[in-house]
Amino acid sequence: MSAAKNTESGRDEKVPAMQRVLDNPFLLLFLGVTMPTVFYILWGVMEIVTLPLAK
Repeated sequence: MSAAKNTESGRDEKVPAMQRVLDNPFLLLFLGVTMPTVFYILWGVMEIVTLPLAK
């Protein structure tokens, strides 16, 4: 009933961006896989760069 009231009064409220992200399971899956992957790759590159050179 409340949704019908909102449309009758002419008030179309825009859905917030964070709610749209959290309502999309495929986007959450994508972010859950790619973000740790990117962080681990960056962490590995930083570890390799900071290794001392062998003599």
